[in-house]
Amino acid sequence: MKNENENNIYLIMNKPAGYVCSAVSDSHKTVYELLPQEMRELVSKPKRGHRLHTVGRLDCDTSGLLFLTTDGHFSHRLTSPENKIEKTYIVRLKNPGNLSYIEKAEKGLILPPEKKAPQQLSQTAYLTPLDPQFLLWQVKITEGKFHQVRRIFMALQNEVEQLKRTKIGHFELPSELNEGDFMEINHPDEISF
Repeated sequence: MKNENENNIYLIMNKPAGYVCSAVSDSHKTVYELLPQEMRELVSKPKRGHRLHTVGRLDCDTSGLLFLTTDGHFSHRLTSPENKIEKTYIVRLKNPGNLSYIEKAEKGLILPPEKKAPQQLSQTAYLTPLDPQFLLWQVKITEGKFHQVRRIFMALQNEVEQLKRTKIGHFELPSELNEGDFMEINHPDEISF
């Protein structure tokens, strides 16, 4: 379905781990491979100004809520740092954490360097433990730095085993959307942020 006014496409995907958010990859499957052929052509052979793209990125090992669209204004609204749209993740840690993580993350952490990202200061992150063993956490951030959630826990001397984005702004990943599936929406204003 398309926005009648602008003829744009808006998709919500439950991205599985193991897929990358780029159009081409030599080593991994891409999220576009999960789409039907006619939509994949909007990536490889788009009409001018009508290229299907992911709104932001989830790294290969991260699953969950991902938007795809042909609407550049919609993408900019979601990803622009000045809009401070909150992203919510569920994290499973390798080792039990502790309550000190909450205060440290709210004050901001020095994120350790990783591959494409230098050492840098993280803005506030809000952490909530979800189990008594402190292995499962909810994380809320408004930034989108490279591997930010993973690096937050590295700074806390721990390691992320599983990471899933469940929410962007007020929009929650639909529970009926299985991993690897997507759904179309008619208008971007159906998604409130």
